[in-house]
Order: sequence, then C-alpha cells, then structure tokens
Amino acid sequence: MVTLSAGLTPTALSAIEDLEHRVVEADGGRLKLEWNALRRRSGKDIEDVLWWDGERLLGFLGIYRHGAPDLELAGMVDPAARRRGIGAALLDAGLGQCRQREHDAILLVVPRHSVAGRSLAQRRHGRLEHSEHALQLLGAPVEVPADPRLTVRAAAAADQPAVRELLRLGFGWEPPEVAGPDPDAFVVERAGRLIGTARLIREGDRAGVYGFVIHPDHQGQGYGRDVLHRLCRTALGDGATAVHLEVATGNDRALRLYTSLGFRPVITEDYYALPGGPAPG
Repeated sequence: MVTLSAGLTPTALSAIEDLEHRVVEADGGRLKLEWNALRRRSGKDIEDVLWWDGERLLGFLGIYRHGAPDLELAGMVDPAARRRGIGAALLDAGLGQCRQREHDAILLVVPRHSVAGRSLAQRRHGRLEHSEHALQLLGAPVEVPADPRLTVRAAAAADQPAVRELLRLGFGWEPPEVAGPDPDAFVVERAGRLIGTARLIREGDRAGVYGFVIHPDHQGQGYGRDVLHRLCRTALGDGATAVHLEVATGNDRALRLYTSLGFRPVITEDYYALPGGPAPG
C-alpha cells in the first residue's frame, strides 16, 4: 500500500537501496534517485512515496526541488511486481503532494528504455520537455594541463549574487537566496573575476557534478575542461570511485568536453512535463 513519508528512516533507506539494486540488475542503466537528497530529507514535508508489501518495498517515488522552480519526480517498481498499478498509484500520490507546493512545472524522469514509464507519463498527459544523457567517469580523468590563471575554490557567502547570475545565464533560472554559503559549491576565478561555478556532491562512493557553468564570455578557451578535470581529481582524492553528471541531449559541445575527459554515457533520461493533478488510469 502507498505510504507518504516526511523523512526517511535508516530502514527505509536500506529498503530503497535494495530495490534500486533489483531494478538496475533487471533493467540496466541507472536510476536518478539523488541519494544525497534522500539522506538529507528535512522531515518537515512529505517528499517520498513508498509502496510496502509487509516489510518488502515494492515501489518508490521521490520528489525533488534542487533549488529550482521545477519539481522533479523519479521512482521505480520492483520488476517482480509490475503491471499491478503500483507505478500509477505512486505517481498520483506524488502529484497530489506537488499540487500543494509552488512550482513552475512538474517533471517526471523516465529512462528512455522504460516502455512502462513512457506509457505512464503519456497516460498522465505528459509532454516531453527535454532529455539528458547521464555520463559516468570511472577512474582518473584524461590529463589536462592546469591553467595558472584559473583558481577553483569553495564558494563563500559573498559569491552568491555572482553565482546566481551565472546560473541564470547557464540554465535560465536563479536559485533562491540562502543565509550562508553552499558547502558543496565551488567558484572559478580568472584574474580576480568570478567566471564559473559548479557543485560537487558526494553520494556514497560516487560524486556528482551539478550546475556546472562557465560564463558565456569565457567559453571555448579550455577553462571548462580544466575546471572539470580539477573537480574530478578532488572527488577521486576524497575517496569517490566514480563521478557522474548529466548533459542535455542537444548540447553537443558540452558532450564533447565531457567525453574528452573520459566520461562515458550510461543512460538517456526523458523529462515529461505533467499536469499538476492526478488523472484517471
């Protein structure tokens, strides 16, 4: 049955991890579950929907904000329990929660190979909004000479206005102001000017690079390749065994940059924009 959760217990996290292993073993690829977010749930709002059969978890759906105006939904159903309406029930419960929050759009993340996921999105009147390649780096990145004019450092509170402007230029949205610095954020300086930003988040034995932007006036000069190389080295030096990131399927320039460092595609994910409420099956 469906259970709405504000915060995840260690037992629930373990069950989600076990379910993820079963799904990936059956389907391949990966699932966009954002483990760093799952482990840091505030406990104040309902952000997760679970389907339990006794003590066995058969389905899961997470609601993610990522500091952006859009809400993202991503989930999974046990391969042995599919075609029982579990995915539809999870999605409708998640949409019911989304209706109660401010948002510009609700996006359902569907692995491209998932026929059932695509069918569910279409039955809920979903419209394909965009697609992303998920890439992964295993081992050390291809060597890149460090540009002595560049400095990559942890972001400070005073950097927030410049970081928000970079994210607006790079992604078309500006994150909300926060009281202190983001502990996962880095900034890139050249000759004293802040020209880039990225977030490096540790997720167990993996690390993820998010919100990576180089100012348009400084693109095409090799800075992005140098910075990403440094971030990968930092992650691996801290004990990560893999680094992952996402890139829009139409961004060939960024895709070439990432693959030149040794990143390889793992899966393509489609993002369907959904209406704000549940629809009949």
